[in-house]
Amino acid sequence: MSKPTAVIFDVGMVLYDWNPRYLYAKVFAERSIGDDRALDAFLNTVVTRGWHFQHDAGRPFAETSAELIAEHPAHAELIAMWGPRFLETMGDPIPGMPELVAELDHAGVPLFAITNFSGEFWKPFRAREAWLFDRFRDIVVSGDEKLIKPDPAIYALALERFGLRAEQAVFVDDNVANVEAAAAMGIGAHHFVDGANLRTWLVQMRLLSL
Repeated sequence: MSKPTAVIFDVGMVLYDWNPRYLYAKVFAERSIGDDRALDAFLNTVVTRGWHFQHDAGRPFAETSAELIAEHPAHAELIAMWGPRFLETMGDPIPGMPELVAELDHAGVPLFAITNFSGEFWKPFRAREAWLFDRFRDIVVSGDEKLIKPDPAIYALALERFGLRAEQAVFVDDNVANVEAAAAMGIGAHHFVDGANLRTWLVQMRLLSL
């Protein structure tokens, strides 16, 4: 097998932490809305991961929020916060990952990403975190492409846009289904657990030195 030459990263839970609780725990506390059970109920039954997945697939927040508010009018104000305050759902960089990205960049390894992310939410996040993402040559955003991992089409699109053959790339994601889909395309794939394990694997793949 030929040696891979480029690394393709996922973003959420690989490069950055993400949890809607970061935003809404703060709002619930500021407004004395309720206890943790009320917060959990809101996150699990109103602004659910399944609802948000529509944004990653390319639906605009204006549409999804209007539909959700119609279903949950008592929570209209809280739902409406999701879009304009989305950056507050993004946590810190995953420990060790900025350093690992910098190490790869300094070693001359081309860096790319494929992220399931709303196109409208991605733009301000990318701008805020330019210090990290400026190291990347290109990033495929699911919401812009109307394609979403683990659909094989998004990997095919990314390889074409990045100018890579499958065997030239390795892919890193925390989601097993996404990893398996990349591997099925012939891309070297790593299920992300933490930065230390990833670095060991990248050494094994001869993309980094000990």
